[in-house]
Amino acid sequence: MAKESMKAREVKRARMTAKYAEKRKALKEANDQEGLQKLPRNSSPIRMRNRCKLTGRPRGYMRQFGLSRITFREMALDGKIPGVTKSSW
Repeated sequence: MAKESMKAREVKRARMTAKYAEKRKALKEANDQEGLQKLPRNSSPIRMRNRCKLTGRPRGYMRQFGLSRITFREMALDGKIPGVTKSSW
């Protein structure tokens, strides 16, 4: 389980990215590198990291479900994800 501070930091980055998206786009189109450098670092979408919505785990993230592989497996075996079953052949 990730620390609460790490989860909070990602939420903060997401808000900041959304806030500065239009400004960054305008500066990129104008090719204003100095203006881009004056913006906060966390306003860049590159700095965001995909994390599990429940545990905050950054590795083994499954984009389609927004969960880590471990959380996904637990929920799938418990039947909490509709349409997902354990394969057998």
